[in-house]
Amino acid sequence: MPRGAKLLSAVVLACAILMFVLVWIADQPLLVQLLGIVLMVASYLLFWAAIRASKAATLLLAFDPGHPQSFVSTGPYRYVRHPFYVSYAIFWGGWAIASWSIWAIVPFVFMLAVYVSAARDEERKFALTGMAADYQAYRARTGFFFPKLG
Repeated sequence: MPRGAKLLSAVVLACAILMFVLVWIADQPLLVQLLGIVLMVASYLLFWAAIRASKAATLLLAFDPGHPQSFVSTGPYRYVRHPFYVSYAIFWGGWAIASWSIWAIVPFVFMLAVYVSAARDEERKFALTGMAADYQAYRARTGFFFPKLG
């Protein structure tokens, strides 16, 4: 496992512990709990759709120093270039809402910044491969984390 992915795993664990503590110590209104759960379920569905779409591809882990061997443009990849990171961001956002604490914004924003950084790193690496032109055309028709409209 790349060093960056190991570090990311440790950060995820630390943020998860913080979120568990926040959920444990604060009272949350039922509506925000339900909204948080809906977002977490949506993140789960997007995550599994990304797995199904990328099963045959050789994808790298976050912050892998290697260069990509392939990219996927089917399934949720038709709409966003980084559906795994989007699913993680939705998950953390749902958890932040469900915890109903101002302190939950910190891990959410931090994790979002990590995922955006990882995605940008991957996109820079595509420019250094033989797939650069194809990937540029793919970028033109899909959104980074949000689908392109129009």
